[in-house]
Amino acid sequence: MYAGSSLFVGSVVLADPRGIIVDRRGTPSDDTLFDSSGLWTGAVWSEKYEGTNGIGTCIVEQRAVTIDRDQHFFTRNSGLFCTTAPIFDEHGDLAAALDVSSARADLTEGFARLIASAVADAARFIEAENFRLAFPKARILLAPTGDRYGSSLLAVDRDDLVIGATRAARIGLGVNSATLKRPTPAADLMGRAGAESDDIGAAERAVLQRALARSSGNVSKAAKDLDMSRATFHRKMKELGLRG
Repeated sequence: MYAGSSLFVGSVVLADPRGIIVDRRGTPSDDTLFDSSGLWTGAVWSEKYEGTNGIGTCIVEQRAVTIDRDQHFFTRNSGLFCTTAPIFDEHGDLAAALDVSSARADLTEGFARLIASAVADAARFIEAENFRLAFPKARILLAPTGDRYGSSLLAVDRDDLVIGATRAARIGLGVNSATLKRPTPAADLMGRAGAESDDIGAAERAVLQRALARSSGNVSKAAKDLDMSRATFHRKMKELGLRG
């Protein structure tokens, strides 16, 4: 609801990297309004054709932008409030732009900020979900780089070697295509090289502890799960200072 007024009149569109609108959502009663404004499937909103505008400027600058009314290059777009956020693919390349536009004359500054925040959050959610789908068998780690550029995620294999990174992680950790082509431990990228996790004894201890946790402390079952004799399991527990 629009505070103190009627329902928010808006249009949600998804544009490809060329600025072409590939999908649109909105209430049927507003279709005529946004069709006449050109915010419709198949329309081109690149800066080349429309000058400064939410979609085109977002694509050029590859960051979230808000273009409000007369900030648009063409006067025919001066009645629109547009806020757009970029969506990057699993390779860190621009994949789409998510835009929400309004034609309300009484749109307040506070509500406009709320819309911009919601669009940015939605774009980051889509980007993160796409990243997880691109690496279905990997573990997804949140890298400690802040969220200035979006979700900073790493995809690692069973050996904790990095096999994928979002654009935010690439920027924050200095990861590029060359980095991902060679085996790189996630701990090294996140500044924990030489930590206990790199020690063979620590790695063995972690394996045994996980097995014990999964078997609720049942040593026989834990040993069986690891395809190990009970005697060997007990010996390793003693060597590593574990108690059953």
